[in-house]
Amino acid sequence: MNLFNVYPLYNITPVKALDCTITDENGTEYLDLYSGHGVISIGHTQPDYLAKLKNQLDHLGFYSNAIQNPLQVELAQKLGKLSGLEEYELFLCSSGAEANENALKLASFHNGKSRVVAFHNSFHGRTSAAVAVTDNKKIVAPINAQQVVTFLPLNQIELVEAELAKGDVSAVIIEGIQGVGGLDEGTTEFFQALEKACKKHDVVLILDEVQSGYGRSGKFFAFQHHGINADIISVAKGMGNGFPVGAILIAPKFEASFGLLGTTFGGSHLSCAAGIAVLDVIEKLDLQKNVNEVSAYFTEQIKQVPGIKKVKGKGLMLGIEFDFDVAALRKKLIIEKHIFTGSANNKNLLRILPPLTVKKADIDTFIVALKESLEELQN
Repeated sequence: MNLFNVYPLYNITPVKALDCTITDENGTEYLDLYSGHGVISIGHTQPDYLAKLKNQLDHLGFYSNAIQNPLQVELAQKLGKLSGLEEYELFLCSSGAEANENALKLASFHNGKSRVVAFHNSFHGRTSAAVAVTDNKKIVAPINAQQVVTFLPLNQIELVEAELAKGDVSAVIIEGIQGVGGLDEGTTEFFQALEKACKKHDVVLILDEVQSGYGRSGKFFAFQHHGINADIISVAKGMGNGFPVGAILIAPKFEASFGLLGTTFGGSHLSCAAGIAVLDVIEKLDLQKNVNEVSAYFTEQIKQVPGIKKVKGKGLMLGIEFDFDVAALRKKLIIEKHIFTGSANNKNLLRILPPLTVKKADIDTFIVALKESLEELQN
């Protein structure tokens, strides 16, 4: 049997990693400024994280949600405390797509409506409802397109209000900062008006923080930059530092009932151990402070590099926009300079999503490599 060929692959085979460094089968070291789509939050093979998972494996890795699991309670309490959202409740699952799927389902249960408003260049996952609210026709199959979704531009609140006023919208789903779409984001004025409009029309406001959450933006959640509250918050990626963990944080106004939501693998003992370890390390190492310090340093140092059109994003969720397609630049960075970066729907944008443990010296390494690569491509 062969693998189903859906991924274009670089000819690189990693065999081990530590913090922000990945080593391949030939012993070549790479600086990881992408963390596998923003998944590695506390650094590769972080010692406290490994110890927590190994200890849990020695005891119990998995059993169903039909029994008591104190680790779920511990994870919920620590997440509430660290995020400042202690009044919310937690439903655990296994991925960002599953989180958004359940968020949309819960919203529809809550108000009995079905239409969803999403935004241009959004990405929310590849499962049925999650991909339907993703603005990419290439990955939306006919069976997904049965969902009724209205896509609108960011930062045009009058268009949103006009749709909500029709009375059939169940939810508005929006990323705190767009990831795959290219680091675009709503303004504070837009987010605040959006929250008010959703309340007025009994529409559930879903904040997709799958990539922008867990401290990556400089606050625990990106929407917290705007002084608003969300009805449902979806998380995943950095939540488990590579272990598949996802969740939705649910505001108090939603009423739970047995069988309303469910999952097989979500909230397993091993996934909870991973989730708890991530929160413990974020707090122990004060990674939120590191995110803001390194982000400020990056923003200052990148000014040395000529030809940059714009730096987008917040914290350690950044995009460097040029006036040309960056595919060749990104390839040169990984193959010749041994630095991982990311791409986006915006072909002129280089995505920077390092582990939250990244150091200023790593940024220096990147700046030098970026300048060299640009010069070499010009020549």
